[in-house]
Amino acid sequence: MILISIRDKDGRFFMFETLINTSPWLIVGLFFLGASTFTLSTISGGGGAMMQIPILNFLLGTAQTAQVINLGSFISRPTRILIFWKHINWKVFWYFTPAAMVGALFASWMFSEVKIYWIQLFVGFFLVSTIFQYGFGKKDRSFNVELWFFIPLGLFVSIVGTFTGGMGPVLNPFLLNVGIDKEQLVGTKAAQSFFLGLAQVGGYVFFGLLTPLLWIYGIALGLGAILGNLMGKWLLKRMSKLAFRRWLIAIMVISGTVLIIKAIPEIF
Repeated sequence: MILISIRDKDGRFFMFETLINTSPWLIVGLFFLGASTFTLSTISGGGGAMMQIPILNFLLGTAQTAQVINLGSFISRPTRILIFWKHINWKVFWYFTPAAMVGALFASWMFSEVKIYWIQLFVGFFLVSTIFQYGFGKKDRSFNVELWFFIPLGLFVSIVGTFTGGMGPVLNPFLLNVGIDKEQLVGTKAAQSFFLGLAQVGGYVFFGLLTPLLWIYGIALGLGAILGNLMGKWLLKRMSKLAFRRWLIAIMVISGTVLIIKAIPEIF
């Protein structure tokens, strides 16, 4: 039994009890899931949240996955920002973040009303195609990107990511094509994702989509992700740019495949 303190609408605190009907091993499992996926996402430019989707769908159910993933990711972001601070590209950050925050709040409001399976399918095929766009990792860039592209991209990624729980890999081709790679890519995405996560989690709380149980799950996942960030930073320093790009492309292809598999049964 866990006691949680919550402030009500009138500003008073009250205590209520949340009975955890699941094994404590689930909490431990979420911690290690966060650690492993965020270690991999650090050395491959993201995709940690996307890798968690099928596992959390199975463990928690599809209705709770997005909230837990976005809360866990949000908790881990300050660590990643701190360890990659000097590598952040602030120009891209300022083009992307304001629109992303607006999109996240809008998506939180529409959370239970909108189905986006066709968009997921399209994004999935786009991500899978990156293996050919980049010549299996041999090409540095595949298409021209201007800074202003990140304004509509921020809106799009935040809306879809708020519904699904993970859309970070979609950013990777655009960041690569604007000349951002390795530590700079990871650091810039971390800064963008923190403010996006702030809007997502704030929207979930405001619209009553985060229960006490989901807070517990998200915190366990986030603490594991913090450990994963630290482990991933150590590994990333020892990787070449070519190896990083190949890992990044592999995760984009896997993430795209997950989106396709998830969308097709809902559409057909």
